[in-house]
Amino acid sequence: MYKIVITQLLLLLCFPGFTQLLKDDFEGNSTINTWYADDCFIDTAFANPVAESINTSSTVLKYHDTGGLYANIGFNTTTAINISDDTPFRLIIFVPSGQLTGSQPNQISLKLQNANIGEPWTTQSEIIKQINLDKWQEVTFDFVADAYINMDPNSPPPIQRTDFNRVVLQVNGENNNDHVVAYIDDFYFEGEEGLVTNDPVYNQLVWYDEFDVDGGLDEEKWFHQTLLPDGNSWFNGEIQHYTDRIENTFVDNGIMYLVAKKENYTDQGVTKSYTSARLNSKFAFTYGRVEVRAKLPIGVGTWPAIWMLGKNITENGAYWFTEGYGTTNWPACGEIDIMEHWGINQNYVQSAMHTPSSYGGTVNHGGQIIPTASASFHVYSLDWYPDRMVFAVDDVVHYTYKPNEQNAETWPFDNDQYLLLNIAIEPGIDPNFTESDMEIDYVRIYQEGTQSSSEEIFDTGMTVSPNPVHNVAYITSQPKSAGSTISIYTLDGRKMKTQTLQSGQTPVDMTGWPAGVYLLQQNETLNVQGLKIVKE
Repeated sequence: MYKIVITQLLLLLCFPGFTQLLKDDFEGNSTINTWYADDCFIDTAFANPVAESINTSSTVLKYHDTGGLYANIGFNTTTAINISDDTPFRLIIFVPSGQLTGSQPNQISLKLQNANIGEPWTTQSEIIKQINLDKWQEVTFDFVADAYINMDPNSPPPIQRTDFNRVVLQVNGENNNDHVVAYIDDFYFEGEEGLVTNDPVYNQLVWYDEFDVDGGLDEEKWFHQTLLPDGNSWFNGEIQHYTDRIENTFVDNGIMYLVAKKENYTDQGVTKSYTSARLNSKFAFTYGRVEVRAKLPIGVGTWPAIWMLGKNITENGAYWFTEGYGTTNWPACGEIDIMEHWGINQNYVQSAMHTPSSYGGTVNHGGQIIPTASASFHVYSLDWYPDRMVFAVDDVVHYTYKPNEQNAETWPFDNDQYLLLNIAIEPGIDPNFTESDMEIDYVRIYQEGTQSSSEEIFDTGMTVSPNPVHNVAYITSQPKSAGSTISIYTLDGRKMKTQTLQSGQTPVDMTGWPAGVYLLQQNETLNVQGLKIVKE
């Protein structure tokens, strides 16, 4: 086992949150990279046709719904939008009565969406405000104080959401072919960046498998779960046998292959037409970060998963049950689905939570489209905090589970869970399916690090200049660091960029990033090192 050397990233706990600023006066003073138009026309540098009253600026945004059904405009943000008290969105708007058709209500709506999922509107929150015609007026949208509409009634209140990264505006209603022209100016939102000072920092690698020894799996780390729970079949109508054969799980050239095969196979007196594998980790933990770098199988009817179950589950044949820990039935033990993928929906991956309050067809889930889910490796991650679960692919968050009330019904997650990797076969498997595999590059689990006086603390050997930085920072590093990678994070842990260090100076373009404090982290084998960058 390698010795893990940690430099504590105390900056995450010492620096206050900074302002998240989203503004555009359409005269060159903007923190918004690009506005887009969907089913309508937009001009972000249109001469103000009514320079009077509260708006005498020379240019405005022109919005022209030419009859499109939806007619949305908006923009994406580089970090999540954090709603808090006294952080309303505001803008000014002018709608001329002579450029309207139909009888739509005179209104403007602001919608917050998660741009990382396939259908961003399905989990949006929206505020609709009535407006007057033929006058400039300021409109505010306060997602704490105003009445809002959650498209999905199961979504938490906006102030609890951490996945919003798109702002959408719509003038008058949708699902119509009426026309409307509107002029918009001085869009503004100033919110706190949302640093939670009591969050643990998961910076110590506590368990891992890099799959660097060819052949069978490391039996000190993995258990093959093969026993049919009811003596005849698995759950959910699955039609495979799980085996401990090398044909279904093996390591080759640094990759672990978990293989689903079409073949007649008899075990425990039962013959099935498909085989696969179901792995249990011989490590269980409470709170931390899980990272699994994987490439997914292909084929309608395949159902691969990276997931977790309570160590206390009463399930025949599960590793921890055989070790005497089984005391609690499912779903009271809790289930955390870090990644599920169905071959019938090829490029969609999902995360979900199963608890006594909602299980089976749980309402607690979210996902995103990964166009290369089966063609390339991606990092599927979970950050498990005492109050929430945050799920992401390649550090792009698509779902956060944070119940309003934590109790045994909603949060059986204050006890140890263990990791499972498997490919199930559904009854509707493509009859032409023969074989496919889930490839795993590594599995890593991190927890909050501790620093003792006997541990060696390394100097990062890096400097940043200029610091504070306006657009481009230059990282100067030691020659031995050339070729290694650095990652830059916001103070709430969102990755902004990963870059390879060059010999000498490495430029890092931070153009368009919100002002504030960022953390530069360099990973070299198992050392974790941090450095602060201030963005003006």
